[in-house]
Amino acid sequence: MSAELTWFKSSYSSSGGGECLEVAYTSRTTHIRDSKLGARSPRFAVPLDAWAAFVAYAAREA
Repeated sequence: MSAELTWFKSSYSSSGGGECLEVAYTSRTTHIRDSKLGARSPRFAVPLDAWAAFVAYAAREA
């Protein structure tokens, strides 16, 4: 990946700390990592539409 990603805490993360996801977006991809590990964290990347479908499903099932 050539461009540096701008990470932010996901709005779906717990406000109590410890269980936080960080998310970064590119034009076509959502990148997800564990905030506890920061730059050392493994990254999970999915197309934007797949991430939106997952979040919609999770919201319905919550």
